[in-house]
This record gives sequence, structure tokens and C-alpha cells, in this order.
Amino acid sequence: MTTLEQKQTLTEWFQSLQKRICGALEEIEQEFQHAAILPGHFEFKSWERDEGGGGTMGIMHGAVFEKAGVNVSTVHGEFSPEFRARIPGAADDPRFWASGLSLVIHPMNPYVPAIHMNTRHIVTTRSWFGGGSDLTPTFEFAEDTKSFHQAFKDACDLHDPTDYPRFKQWCDEYFYLPHRGEARGIGGIFYDNLDTNDFDHDFMFTKAVGEAFLKIYPDLVRRRMNTPWTDEGKQKQYVKRGRYVEFNLMYDRGTLFGLKTGGNVEAILMSLPPMASWP
Repeated sequence: MTTLEQKQTLTEWFQSLQKRICGALEEIEQEFQHAAILPGHFEFKSWERDEGGGGTMGIMHGAVFEKAGVNVSTVHGEFSPEFRARIPGAADDPRFWASGLSLVIHPMNPYVPAIHMNTRHIVTTRSWFGGGSDLTPTFEFAEDTKSFHQAFKDACDLHDPTDYPRFKQWCDEYFYLPHRGEARGIGGIFYDNLDTNDFDHDFMFTKAVGEAFLKIYPDLVRRRMNTPWTDEGKQKQYVKRGRYVEFNLMYDRGTLFGLKTGGNVEAILMSLPPMASWP
């Protein structure tokens, strides 16, 4: 079971990762030169949960990133009766503790891919890690797809060489819109209930996922942020964002978990884009 010291270490790691990611995204904003739009900066808002814990939401609207949200939270309390049976280890004892980071980035330029990433640790009568990252381009580039998947394969290989094929398939199956018969994006990795009985080893992997994001996504943005785009391209991006909205509101476990545990609604729905379209 996760100790108090381990919980503190987790909380501090997620907070430090938020700071580093926000700093990396702000650096890109400063690099990009746009006469009409000033470089964006993150604004942070802390919140408290009545039942216990809270978090910090970071939001930026800028020239490169139309909307970037990077949130951290550490919460505790009890699951509602209707939710307990759905969470491992909560049926007999509804108490829980959870800490993690979640981000979603919707870029201005339709040639820059949108991205989601989260890492988390949950404790009931059991304890486990979960998370992953997936990329959602409006216009796919084969070299970008290859680079993205390689970055997360490298992270998986640090933990267990058999992880990547399993977590990639899990991502492909999870980030799928069955009512449309299509994937949300080009995949990535997704994992949950990760507990090998070696906290340090599993935590190392979760940290590697965060480092993989910091390694690959800023690089992908810099590759595409100066690509000229048209109104037609922007409209295609809006339609793709509509698919994103459908998935997050209809199928996403993280959204459901946050809403069912009394989380901050504004932070939970941070993943929704500023503009979307349905043809």
C-alpha cells in the first residue's frame, strides 16, 4: 500500500511536472512571432474540494496554443455508493486518495497536432498507476506519427519491453468513437491498474511518460507551427475538435471519475476546445 511518504513524493512530482510543461509551452510562445497575437502565458487558479484535497489549474490562450490546459490535483474522500463497484478495491471500503496531472492542448495552427496526456496514482484498498498520451492531428504527417510513437515506446521499454505493444493496443481501443466507427487520433499509449508490487519501478515508468511528453511534443510543435494554413484547414480542425468533444463527454473515464468524485468542473472540462464545429 502507498505510504504517506510516497504520496508526498507523488504530489511533488506532479506539481513539478506541471511547472516544467508550462514553462516549455511558454518558451514556444515566445519563439513564435505573430504581429497580431501576443505570446501567451499560463494563468493559474487553485481550487479546493469540499470532501478533501484540491488542485491547481493552468490555462493559456496564445498565438501558438489556442488553448492549453495543464492541471494537477490531489484529492481524497469516499466514493459515492453507485460508483464504488466500478473502482478496484472500493467495494468494501469507499475511501480513496488520488493524485495526478492531466493536460490537453488545442493548437491554433491546424497543422500542429492536438495532444492529451495524463499520469495518476490512485489508492483504495489497492493502489495503482494509470495514464498515457495520444496525439490527434488534423493533418497527419508520417514522420510525426513515427516520432511520437517512438518517444513513448522508449518510455515503455524502460519499464518492460512488453509494455508498448499492449499499451498501444489499449490506446487504440480506448480512444475510439464507436458511434462513428473511427479513432479519435493516431493513438499513443494508455495504461491503467498498473501495480507490479514495485512502487519505485512503476513510478519510474510514470515519470518516463511525463518526460516523453516533454521530449516529443515541443519538437512536433516547432516542426509545424510556421506552416501556412487556410480557412479551409481551420474548418477541418474545428470538425476534428468536434470529434474530440464527443469522445470526452461520452466515453472518457477521466471525465467521469472527476465528475463522480466531486472534482472541480471547470478543471475537468478544461479538455474541451475553445471552438469546434459539426458539419
